[in-house]
Amino acid sequence: MTHAVPEQEVLLEVNDLKVHFPIKRGIVFDRTVGYVYAVDGVDLAIRKGETYGLVGESGCGKSTLGRAILRLTELTNGNVVFDGTDVAGLKGEDLRKARRRMQMVFQDPMSSLDPRQSVESILTEGMRAHGLASDKEATAKRLRELLAAVGLPESSLRKYPHEFSGGQRQRIGIARALAVEPDLIVADEPVSALDVSVQAQVVNLLEDLQEKLGLTYLVIAHDLAVVRHISDRIGVMYLGSLVEEADADALYENPLHPYTRALLSAIPVPDPVVEDSREQILLAGDLPSPARPPSGCRFHTRCPWKQQSLCDTDRPQLREIGAGHRVACHYAEDIRDGRIKPHEVKAELVDAGDLNPDVGGLPDVGSAAEIL
Repeated sequence: MTHAVPEQEVLLEVNDLKVHFPIKRGIVFDRTVGYVYAVDGVDLAIRKGETYGLVGESGCGKSTLGRAILRLTELTNGNVVFDGTDVAGLKGEDLRKARRRMQMVFQDPMSSLDPRQSVESILTEGMRAHGLASDKEATAKRLRELLAAVGLPESSLRKYPHEFSGGQRQRIGIARALAVEPDLIVADEPVSALDVSVQAQVVNLLEDLQEKLGLTYLVIAHDLAVVRHISDRIGVMYLGSLVEEADADALYENPLHPYTRALLSAIPVPDPVVEDSREQILLAGDLPSPARPPSGCRFHTRCPWKQQSLCDTDRPQLREIGAGHRVACHYAEDIRDGRIKPHEVKAELVDAGDLNPDVGGLPDVGSAAEIL
């Protein structure tokens, strides 16, 4: 990957970002009976020219976070400072202008492209909206450059999305994001819907474009191998919160949060000797519903290192333990140094007595994956 620029050159800074979706009940008069805590107090910063990888289980809120940064989903609270401007407070024309510099590559390349539009129409739509397609000859040249940049022939301009393979459609999605000359691209699961052989091509394309154009990426994914390959720094999310953040190599070589250790232990190793001897962590139970998050540490209901004090009462803050390595765990140092040993965990049912103190008795609203 490219080398990250100095820490002071921050392009995007997110402070205490929260996205809470109200749960409505009632036939005539809707009443709010609770909230889904999709994103609940995230702080992160992305430097110019780097790739920040965001990983976590399905339903942890990572896609909602990406959409909230671009204001595709409205924020409940917090700030999104992009190149010195708080995007969270922008409206109307100011927001539209700011969005030109922040674009998104969506997870499903088929559903994110209008089947009634040709590739030429798809690529020029954003350019026209931002006044970048006033000169016909210059626009035609720009379209040819975009297709060449993503490895598609010029003849693609006259075709429609259904005429392309999944990998080619994702390339069109990337070209659409590049059309308005952005500085930041949020890539939401950019390769998860593609075949393995095509995944490598798209990942390499993203890296090449970053090298040529100086782009900054926020890559949202659940494939830990892909994230390690493409990222400079990685953040790990669990149930709406960031639980660990570090440089890519440091995170994989020395994970400090119990949840990160569990995720990495699930990655298979080709060497059977190493596979049999390495740490194996099997998490008990499913991801709790974000409408009924556990009190204290959100991970304590599944944590093999859970202690009797603090874990189920006090929510840990994301704090720096090593250089650039932040962890939200009360006992991270003790776990790292081996002073606390893992133990068997029985799955806990989060009932009305364990509800978030800000939420009253809630109806059964389903699992995290069903909601998000």
